[in-house]
Amino acid sequence: MTDFGMVLTAMVSPFKPDGSMDYKRAAELAVYLANNGTDSIVVHGTTGESPTLTHEEEYELYRVVKKAVAGKAKVIAGTGSNSTATTIKSTKEAEKIGVDGIMIVVPYYNKPSQEGMYRHFKAVAESTSLPIIIYNIQGRTGVNMTADTVARLAQIKNIVGIKEASGIMDQVTEIKQKSPAGFMIYSGDDDKTLEVMKRGGCGIISVASHIAGKEIKQMCEAFRDGKTEEAERINARLSPLFKVLFITSNPTPVKAALEMIGQPAGGLRLPMIEANENEKAQIRKVLKDLKLI
Repeated sequence: MTDFGMVLTAMVSPFKPDGSMDYKRAAELAVYLANNGTDSIVVHGTTGESPTLTHEEEYELYRVVKKAVAGKAKVIAGTGSNSTATTIKSTKEAEKIGVDGIMIVVPYYNKPSQEGMYRHFKAVAESTSLPIIIYNIQGRTGVNMTADTVARLAQIKNIVGIKEASGIMDQVTEIKQKSPAGFMIYSGDDDKTLEVMKRGGCGIISVASHIAGKEIKQMCEAFRDGKTEEAERINARLSPLFKVLFITSNPTPVKAALEMIGQPAGGLRLPMIEANENEKAQIRKVLKDLKLI
């Protein structure tokens, strides 16, 4: 059975001042995450600014991060795109590189039907032996993947879980009810982690774990171990962090926060821009209040 752990970090992509990829810093950040609560690292997702990376950068990032955290954390490659053929090509390359799993987002912009989604994910699954996490995030793709479609996909042997970021809690419950035992449901939103776990989820694919990974891990473990009050207490404490890291589009706030805690990841590539002074002030205040800086 595939086990990616409870806390998966959707890692940012560090850039140099000239905007080029900073692979050395990527390796260092990956090790930092692995030492601070992260079980698996998702590379080249939206938080990693995947829309602006070249395929060459994508593949080198997989190599660098895999080497850096060997024996410490698993590496999941975000190979999804809105082209099935491109997704298959990237998935095959990632498998050659030796990643531990794949995360594939619902095709964005072209808004496929539920049957189109099913055929997309099925085609990718048939192209690889790697375990696959499918990713549902209507806010970025423009379309919601229903629980029935997820349940169909969960019957495919190497589709082992979902990052569920629709925000529809009843849908999480329905996915749990309709999917096979062992199918992993990860929250795609930090502020909904506990609610998803209460409905049968197994953890979080997180942005905030860049900043408070150990505490998020403690929260998930406390809930798993039946220490609900402790989990609720940690969740309440971290709630301001979960909110402030999304005051503008991800990953702008988390890159600002990383700079503040001494784990810089550089700027962003257009069309993403750096946090403004007002946003930075809000982020800094939360980090100070939580004694993270």
